[in-house]
Amino acid sequence: MKEGIMNVIGKGTKVEGKFVVQGSIRVDGEVKGEVFATDLFVLGKEGKMNGNLKTKNASISGTFEGTIDADGKVELLQSAIFKGELTCKKLVIEEGVTFDGNISMTEEKGGKAGREKTRRTEEG
Repeated sequence: MKEGIMNVIGKGTKVEGKFVVQGSIRVDGEVKGEVFATDLFVLGKEGKMNGNLKTKNASISGTFEGTIDADGKVELLQSAIFKGELTCKKLVIEEGVTFDGNISMTEEKGGKAGREKTRRTEEG
């Protein structure tokens, strides 16, 4: 049951705390704290987040500092700035992303978990 973005934190809005979202959320403002989203977390180009994110999927275009733990796919889009720890099963990093942190990718295969860790900084 995907009906698009169900919650929005708009540009110019600053929020702090712990948020539990049933469904998806888009952030174009600033968030500091913890976000738990059951579907999709979108951080817009001018959005900023500092804290911990637990979600199914994430699409990051803005500035994210902290940890992302995604059960599925994370996309770091061209304008994204990411600093922190990232755990996901699938990852897309577009050219131009600034990434400074650690990535942990796990994929269940025949009962064994494969793990890849990397540390790099890419600026474009």
